Amino acid sequence: MSPHTTRLKTAAIGATTALALTACGGGTGSDGDKASAGTPQGVVSQAEAKKIADHYEQVNNKANAAQDEKLLATVEAGQVYAMDKATYTLVKTWPDKQRKAYAKPFSYRDRQYVIPEKGTATWFAVRATSSEDSKNSVLLVFDKVGGTHKMVLSLWTDSGAPLPEPALDKHGLAEVADPGTKVGKFAPSDIGAAYEDLLQTGGKKGSALASTKPVENAKKTYQRSSKEGAADGMATKMFFAKSPADPSVYALRTADGGVLALFPAAHKQESLLKEPYRSSASLVPSKEQSAFGATRGPLITDMFEGQGIAELTPKAARITAVDFQHVDAR
Repeated sequence: MSPHTTRLKTAAIGATTALALTACGGGTGSDGDKASAGTPQGVVSQAEAKKIADHYEQVNNKANAAQDEKLLATVEAGQVYAMDKATYTLVKTWPDKQRKAYAKPFSYRDRQYVIPEKGTATWFAVRATSSEDSKNSVLLVFDKVGGTHKMVLSLWTDSGAPLPEPALDKHGLAEVADPGTKVGKFAPSDIGAAYEDLLQTGGKKGSALASTKPVENAKKTYQRSSKEGAADGMATKMFFAKSPADPSVYALRTADGGVLALFPAAHKQESLLKEPYRSSASLVPSKEQSAFGATRGPLITDMFEGQGIAELTPKAARITAVDFQHVDAR
């Protein structure tokens, strides 16, 4: 996932549809340090984690430059791959300056490797900044897919606030949490559905989420779409939760006693022309929607895949960042 597009994707919760009138119709720290004999082993060693992250950078940069989704699939999987593969479709619609910026190589800096004990997980994480964005932190999750560790989530803290420190055992290995076990009112595996409910109903199920910027933005999106609809009010706009491309949820215990939940989310957006206008008008897809194959008609359906970070304690569930990508339109 190139950081050049991350800022764009955080705002891509909904798509805009126009109207046309018609005549008819192992621990954290620096690289290295092998575990000594007799101590628990990590999912990977720090040296192995560094090698995997380095390889990801190199291949991802080549894939971005060529927009080669098959090459990208050798180092990405799950939610991130579903999102980035769609980005390759959309790059063709971008201005030249933006396309060149996307193809520019980047690297992850100031890395910390967050490695669970072998046997407790199949994945590890990397906390870092990027050569393109030194202010915001990113948490990269690499899980074992088909015998190879691939990046499956890439989560940015857009506010610039630091990620909470992971809880480490006496050997410096990260402590994982069960995604299905509740911490207060929510389990990590509940958060994606609670967030999507904000878009779909305004928060009937997600009302217990703490007030954060992502939560308030989702509520405003629901209120705006419910009140204004689409196409200057001539069409309705509604959101419906759907199963993510990859439903895997990852959870880490934090040093303050909480749990950091790394979750996927997905929804479809339906823009439907109101009955009185269907004989004289049609919805017109945007350039982005057209790139996915959407055509004029009374209904346009957009699909979005996303990911997010939540900090859970017995007292509160705080979603601190979400990132969505438009992945299809019909």
